[in-house]
Amino acid sequence: MYSFSPETFAARRRDFMERIGPDSVAILVANPESTRSHDTNFPYRPSSDILYLTGFREPQTVVVIAPGHDEGEFVMFVRDRDPNKEQWEGRRAGPDGAKAQYGADAAFTVGELEEKLPEFLEEREQLFYTLGRNAEFDKRVTRWVNKLRHRRNKPSGAPGALIDARDILHDMRVKKSDEEIELMRQAVDVTAEAHVLAMKHCRPGIKEYELQALIEYHFRKNGAEFPAYTSIVGAGDNATILHYVENRDVIDDGDVVLIDAGCELGFYAADITRSFPASGKFTSAQRDLYDAVLEAQIAVVDHIAPGVPYNELQDMAKRKLTESMIDLKLLSGSVDELIEEEKYKKYYPHSIGHWLGIDVHDVGPYHDTEGSWRPLEPNMVLTIEPGLYVPENDEDAPEALRGVGVRIEDDILVTEDGYENLSSACPKATDEIEALVGTGAD
Repeated sequence: MYSFSPETFAARRRDFMERIGPDSVAILVANPESTRSHDTNFPYRPSSDILYLTGFREPQTVVVIAPGHDEGEFVMFVRDRDPNKEQWEGRRAGPDGAKAQYGADAAFTVGELEEKLPEFLEEREQLFYTLGRNAEFDKRVTRWVNKLRHRRNKPSGAPGALIDARDILHDMRVKKSDEEIELMRQAVDVTAEAHVLAMKHCRPGIKEYELQALIEYHFRKNGAEFPAYTSIVGAGDNATILHYVENRDVIDDGDVVLIDAGCELGFYAADITRSFPASGKFTSAQRDLYDAVLEAQIAVVDHIAPGVPYNELQDMAKRKLTESMIDLKLLSGSVDELIEEEKYKKYYPHSIGHWLGIDVHDVGPYHDTEGSWRPLEPNMVLTIEPGLYVPENDEDAPEALRGVGVRIEDDILVTEDGYENLSSACPKATDEIEALVGTGAD
């Protein structure tokens, strides 16, 4: 299992406590388990914020961070040990394990929440808690606070301000530590290898899901517990659907195949997209469309450096792709007017990318506290993924481009003097891709 040292999690908690201040308390609640069918659940994915602060993976967990509290600053409420349930459902840490293995100052069972948790709310001015994620727990928090406020013969001592814990936590998560970057580098390497395998084994007549199976087998073989998101394998017109996930059609000769897939290694995500010709050779029109996206992608990536406002990346992509749409006869008119009227969105409907980390669309603000676009800083990781998508039924588009979707996505680390393309091992140059497709064994 990939994880960080206890000291790493302790340092994150200290940073969080310094940010919320000594008169505050924070409550973090685990994601609920989700039913898949009747009495079976989907594989459990822990809360990203709890993972970030503790590394703890079990459901039903509640974490309390209470700077300077006499009973403990880092408190966990976890499932109790139960030999019968552990025989059926797997091992549990229990309160003793929460302290011994995860560094909790104090730990209790979830059955003790009503009795013990309100004690950590007393005499605190601010409560950091995220409303709206768990309606039942929201009611409990409201009840605890109200009970403290209405005690007889005793000053309130209840928090007077409720603040969303995500505001601080998600800002902390935007910039990655060296340990995080190294783990993400491994996740990206595994993902790049999987994309290369898919290209090598693609040939007309294969099913989309066969390539998905090959990719996800490579993920699991190399230690990734999950795909970071539902893999997209779209051939032909399916590639023009941004989040096509059925992956059930036959790949035909002449199709361009778009694969958007990434593994999650140690709960850190990779996110790579490549587009390639199923037959091993782009048509002239397909190549023109592909090269237009590639040119825009390279230009935007090369613009990345500390201090560059995030919106400049999207502005550059819009302009580059709009110019190409005119050249490809997808649009007509002036570039400035097409951008101002957002006509480019017909074929480029999404933004240039997103933060990447524990969540594939990782958290953290894109604006500063005054509302201006946030400048890039070293140790941020983001994706750059321009695309052009021409639906098969678009009678306004040149016929040779209909039913072709192209997206090219890389994972980029902002460095002190520019950037590092973490996914550079995954080929994207037109000639390199054409040389790879179909070269794998049957």
